[in-house]
Amino acid sequence: MTTAVQVPDELLARLPVEQRGLGLDRDGVRLLVSCGAEEVSHHAFVELPGLLRAGDLLVVNTSSTLAAAVDGRLGHARVVVHFSTRGEDGRWAVELRDPDGTGTTRARAGGPAGTEVCLPGDVRLVLEEPLTTRSPRLWWARVSEPDVPGLLRRHGRPIRYSYTERDQPLSVYQSVFALPSADGSGSAEMPSAARPFTPRLVAELVSRGVQFAPITLHTGVASTEAHEPPYPERFAVPEASARSINAARAGDGRVIAVGTTAVRAVESAAGPDGVVRAAEGWTDLVVTPERGVRVADGLLTGLHEPEASHLLMLEAIAGPAAIRHGYDEALCGRYLWHEFGDMHLVLPSEMPEGRRRSENPHTEHCVSNCR
Repeated sequence: MTTAVQVPDELLARLPVEQRGLGLDRDGVRLLVSCGAEEVSHHAFVELPGLLRAGDLLVVNTSSTLAAAVDGRLGHARVVVHFSTRGEDGRWAVELRDPDGTGTTRARAGGPAGTEVCLPGDVRLVLEEPLTTRSPRLWWARVSEPDVPGLLRRHGRPIRYSYTERDQPLSVYQSVFALPSADGSGSAEMPSAARPFTPRLVAELVSRGVQFAPITLHTGVASTEAHEPPYPERFAVPEASARSINAARAGDGRVIAVGTTAVRAVESAAGPDGVVRAAEGWTDLVVTPERGVRVADGLLTGLHEPEASHLLMLEAIAGPAAIRHGYDEALCGRYLWHEFGDMHLVLPSEMPEGRRRSENPHTEHCVSNCR
């Protein structure tokens, strides 16, 4: 990030908002709105329908969260296996971590090839090769149990990190948009930007003319220590969603991605002309300011650590000055970070060149939407 400001421990969200004794639902978090480099305003997330307008389109990730952490043994030592991504050949990308004695884990060196981990039910997992040559953190592994999703359902729990207070049931990590996949695949970690949405809020957005375009991107295990760029991930953009996105872009609607996963998926399906076409497979796209964005006009996301690679995506959408200003405001306003924390809506101060409609004054500037 363009600032070296660190996030104080007391601003790390340790519990979901509905468990903080405030009588709130998931949509009880706060919402910071950045509109260009200068406009910043503060809201409750339930005000989101009033900050958008008819014709705007929200791209939402339907990937469900897996119970991706499983206890195992490496010889006589305890380890925790984080299942990240299912490969096309039946292998899984995994990360081995050491228990830290508090219910969470700490990083450990990956490999070597041939390392065997014993999992519950006499299941064996064998490391074969690093996922990529640039980092040994994740390894491709062969599992003796072919039904790994079933193994996770029986013996897994959601991945959690040390800033959270306690283990949570899997339901806490599912968004209102989550759908089970036919092959049992899903996200190792929650696509958390959609977590604050409730059925009531979705209904209100629809009633105001805001549209939704579902996509799927199965997130892998994040790097909480090294803040590496994301690894290749499986995604799908359906034909109906591609049409909806293109229609919004052809009109006066803004395409707003709900989460960095939605940006990665839709940008992976877009051609150089900005036209989105149905696509599925693997994406290794990393959105940076140098690469830029072709489709997403705005982004609804959580608050990320200053070292996180996701911030490059935010800067690609809004510019470094807007993100720096927004994060300064978030720190001053005591917003909460991470998957159970508060939200950040990044909107364009102007529609991109070629998409302005002079006959409609509402497309010229979004200050009216930054109340």
